[in-house]
Amino acid sequence: MSVKRFGVSLEEELLESLDNLVIDHHFPNRSQAIRFLIKKNVVESKWKEDMEVAGALVLIYDHHKRDIQKQMTSLQHDYHCLILSSQHIHLDHDMCLETITVKGKAGKLVKLADKLKAIKGIRHGELVMSGTK
Repeated sequence: MSVKRFGVSLEEELLESLDNLVIDHHFPNRSQAIRFLIKKNVVESKWKEDMEVAGALVLIYDHHKRDIQKQMTSLQHDYHCLILSSQHIHLDHDMCLETITVKGKAGKLVKLADKLKAIKGIRHGELVMSGTK
């Protein structure tokens, strides 16, 4: 992959925002920040177009909640074709963290994530998706 150089003109406030992004994300330079923003936009477009993406769903929950693990497992079996793997971690006596690695159409991954996050006892859930190419 070859790198092409080009000039960019920005308003002063927008340039300041770009420089803040470089600082906040510890990018080595503005070019890397612009690459990040473009790739992020491309991935988000893929979500909207329901293209194939890969991702991870992170759930934090109280394992003492009645039937929570049974509900989570049942739902994961309903969407087994999207799930590549899962990892269960005990954070303390009550709380668990589950990371579910997924791949498939963005819309289906969002639907799975929404259903899992809606289970009573789930304290927090977040789906992160990225393009597969």
